[in-house]
Amino acid sequence: MNQRASGILLHPTSLANAYPIGDLGPAATAFVDFLVESGQHWWQMLPIGPTGGENSPYQSPSAFAGNPLLVSPDRLVEQGLLSRQEIGLPISVVDGNVNYPEAARWKMALLKKAFEHFGEQKHFGRQSEFDAFSKAESYWLEDFSLFSAIQRKEGTADWTRWQPDLRTRLPDAVIRAQKYFADDIRYHEFVQWQFSVQWKELRTYCASKGIQLIGDIPLFVAHHSADVWAHPELFKLNTDGNPAVVAGVPPDYFSKTGQLWGLPVYNWEALHAQNYRWWIERLRTAFGRFDVNRLDHFIGFVRTYEVPATAKTALKGQYQPGGGAAFFKAIREALGSLPLIADDLGATSPEVVTLLDQFQIPGTRVLQFEFGSELQTNSDPPAPHPLKSVVYTGTHDNDTTAGWYRKLPGRQRKALQKKLEANNLEIVWAIIREALASQANTAIVLAQDLLELGSEARMNFPGIAKGNWGWRLKDGALTRKLAQRLRSLTIECGRLKTGELSSAARCQKDDPMPRIAKRDYELYEQRGRQNGQTYHDWLQAEREIKLEAIR
Repeated sequence: MNQRASGILLHPTSLANAYPIGDLGPAATAFVDFLVESGQHWWQMLPIGPTGGENSPYQSPSAFAGNPLLVSPDRLVEQGLLSRQEIGLPISVVDGNVNYPEAARWKMALLKKAFEHFGEQKHFGRQSEFDAFSKAESYWLEDFSLFSAIQRKEGTADWTRWQPDLRTRLPDAVIRAQKYFADDIRYHEFVQWQFSVQWKELRTYCASKGIQLIGDIPLFVAHHSADVWAHPELFKLNTDGNPAVVAGVPPDYFSKTGQLWGLPVYNWEALHAQNYRWWIERLRTAFGRFDVNRLDHFIGFVRTYEVPATAKTALKGQYQPGGGAAFFKAIREALGSLPLIADDLGATSPEVVTLLDQFQIPGTRVLQFEFGSELQTNSDPPAPHPLKSVVYTGTHDNDTTAGWYRKLPGRQRKALQKKLEANNLEIVWAIIREALASQANTAIVLAQDLLELGSEARMNFPGIAKGNWGWRLKDGALTRKLAQRLRSLTIECGRLKTGELSSAARCQKDDPMPRIAKRDYELYEQRGRQNGQTYHDWLQAEREIKLEAIR
C-alpha cells in the first residue's frame, strides 16, 4: 500500500439489483467499472462470511465460509445450474434496503435447485473441480458443513443444546453424523464451492481493471459458530460449552456503558501451543480472497477486554493479554508478507504502536473523529497523517458524514465551515477532499458520503442490536457525473493510479494552469512532502505563486 491511491467502502449486500440483496453478480462488476471510471484503486468491503444474529457480518457462524446470500442467481444461470425461469422475480424488493428474510427464503431455495441440477449427468464433468475444492478447503469446510447440517436438524445454532455426544464431538457420534447427513453436507459444500467460483470470477475481473480488494477480518467469532464447536479448547468456555467471559470494550465514544459484544474470548495460551494454526488457516483463506485485509479491533491482539458472561453492561471488565508479537511472527513465518490494515481506533497503547512499527502494518485515521475532537476542544489541527496509514471519512460504525454534520451544534458547524471554506451544501465533499488531500498513502470514502446521504443511510449503530446492516444503493445512484466528479478530485489530490498520471494533466477552461501533472507531483515529492505539507496544500500554494506571477 505504498502507492498513493484511493477507493470506496461499499459492502456487496448494498449493491443495487432486482433482488432482495446485493450479490457477486452483474451489479458487482458494474461497480468495478464505476471504480475505474472514477479513478479509484481500492474496493473495501465488510466481512463476507455468513451473517449471524440480526444480520451482523461481525457475528458469523464461520470465520472461513462465504455468505450464501452473496451467491448470484445470474451467475448460476450462466453456468447452466439454473434457468432464467427458475429465478423468476422476487416479490419483496424494497428500494434502498436489504430484505434479509426474503433474501434467505428465496435464495436458499434457488441454491437447493442449483444443487439438484448439479447432480444431473450434464454437470458430471465439473464433479472433479468440486471435489478438488472440497479437499483443498477441508480444514474448515468439513466442520462447517456438518455444523450447518446438524443445526438445521436440531433447529438451533446453539450447539450447547444439541445432543450431548454431538455437543462434545465424540468421535463415533461425529462419524455417524457424517454418514447420516452426507447429502446435506454435500449441499453445504456445494454452496461454498459456488461462492468460491463466483468470488474468483469477480476478483479476476477486478484485477483485469486494476482494482484491488480490501477485506475485513473480525477479531472475534460468534459462540454459535462452527469454529467454537469444532475448536472449544481455543476459547475460554465453561464445562458446559458456554462462555466463561465475553469480549467487549469499556465506555467509549459510542457508548457510555461500553459495548458488550457477547462473543467468546480466545485462550491465547492454547493458540500458542498449536503455533496459531487456526489463525494461520483463517488468514490464509482471507489472503486468498483479498489483496489487503483490515484487522478489526487491532488492540485485541495486545489485550482483550473481558467481561463476565453474566454481566448486563461492559462497565466491570478487565484486560487480559492477547497474542502480541509472537502471534504476528508466527503468521509471517507461515504466510510471508502481512498485507494488513490495523483498526487501531479508540484507546490505543504503546504496545500497539510498537506492533504496527515492527510488522509495518498501516494504521487507521477517521476524519469525523479528528474534526470532532478539534471542534470540541478548539485545539490545533491534528498532526499530518503518517504516509503509511489509511484515512477514512468515516467507518461503518459512524454516522454518514452528512448525518454527523447535521447533528453538530451550530457553533461547531460554523467552525467547520470556516476551517474547510465550505458552506452547508458543500461540506460533505469538502471533507471528502480533506481525505483525498491527506498525505496518507491510502484514502477510503464511504459510498454513502459520495452520495451525500444522511443518517437514514447509516450502516450500523454500535450498541443497538436491531435495524442495522440494511442500507443499499438505489438503482442508478452511481452516475457518470458522480464518477467524473470523484475522478477530478482524485486527479487534483494526486491519487490517480501511477500508470494514469501521464494522462492526468487536464485543466478547466478557466484555469490558467493544470490541476496536476506528473512533473508537479514529482516536485511535491521533492519539496512539499518532506515539509509535512499535504499534496493539496502544497499544490494550492504553488498555484497561488504562479497566478500571482501571471497577474
